Amino acid sequence: MVATVPTRGLTVVDARARTARAPGRPGRRRVGWTLRVVAAVLVAVVMVFPLWVMLVTAFSSGSAYSQTLRLWPSEPTLDNFTRVFAAWPVGSWFANSVAVAGVTTVLSVTVSLTGGFAFAKLRWAGRTPVFLLLLATMMIPAQAILVPQFRLVSSLGLVGTFWAVILPGAAATFGIFLARQFLMAIPTELVEAARVDGASTPRVFWSIVLPLCRPLIAVLTLLALMYQWNDFLWPLVVLRDPALFTLPIGLQFLQGQYLTDHGALMAMTLLATAPLVVLFLVFQRYFVQGLATTGLR
Repeated sequence: MVATVPTRGLTVVDARARTARAPGRPGRRRVGWTLRVVAAVLVAVVMVFPLWVMLVTAFSSGSAYSQTLRLWPSEPTLDNFTRVFAAWPVGSWFANSVAVAGVTTVLSVTVSLTGGFAFAKLRWAGRTPVFLLLLATMMIPAQAILVPQFRLVSSLGLVGTFWAVILPGAAATFGIFLARQFLMAIPTELVEAARVDGASTPRVFWSIVLPLCRPLIAVLTLLALMYQWNDFLWPLVVLRDPALFTLPIGLQFLQGQYLTDHGALMAMTLLATAPLVVLFLVFQRYFVQGLATTGLR
């Protein structure tokens, strides 16, 4: 005789029946995991395919944009790179991009961290209205402030210098927003305990808050560097000397009105995108962790 003792509304027979059906669940989970992997692989192929075509074109003697698309260089060569370096000062443009993007990124990360700390952990009058006003500026297109921003830079006598590109990008509203959301997740008790021990506000920021912001710093660095490295419109407006041009501006010289040298263009584009790809691969763990932990509160 089988016992039918009730157990929280279920009999022993019902519990055994559910236990017998349980092995089917891992199979469904395995199928779901397989479908997610297949979907991720398909998305990765779609995203990587343009980069692969660019790589093949850069190292091919001819153009990959012909009647038959070639997915592998028939005659691998470096002629496209040598032709670009011989015709244009690509080395100087690359150095300019590194200098401008590096200085702007350092300033942008510093302003974002300090601004986010002020909005998240400091108490001062008008903090919420000022933060909302700051967020409202994100709805203004960059093209709408292009003329007044140029007049401001021109009045300061910075047109034609690197500072005309660096200073407007030193403060990013989105970076301050990200920093504020990240720092809101840090327990306020840590800050209050440090102040009870006699630590000043700069000491609290440097010794308590900043060591906890490594994922945030990685996110802010990559975002600021990527934006400044790829910026085209504003440097084109304020930089007049071709010797001060950055790589995005230099790319326009390889696009003709009637004919475009795709091999040289893809070679220079590869030089412009390779540093960002390498940085993302190196710091992707911190980047994903920073995005995942931003905005928990």
